[in-house]
Amino acid sequence: MAEGPKITAEELKRRMQAGEDFTVIDVRNPKAWAESDVKAKNAVRVPLDSLEQYLPRIPKNKPIVTYCT
Repeated sequence: MAEGPKITAEELKRRMQAGEDFTVIDVRNPKAWAESDVKAKNAVRVPLDSLEQYLPRIPKNKPIVTYCT
């Protein structure tokens, strides 16, 4: 899979506050999910090892941001 540009959490927050629309995908593993109470607003949780099966459900008309730990 090709690597895209990277942005910081602060940059994403700034851009979201400016009204940019993103699909945010949380690809953290289940252990990381369980240990964290932090979730990006409207993020879709998709295990990285299952990403391909979720691809048809991901909107293609706006930028996609993934995050992990």
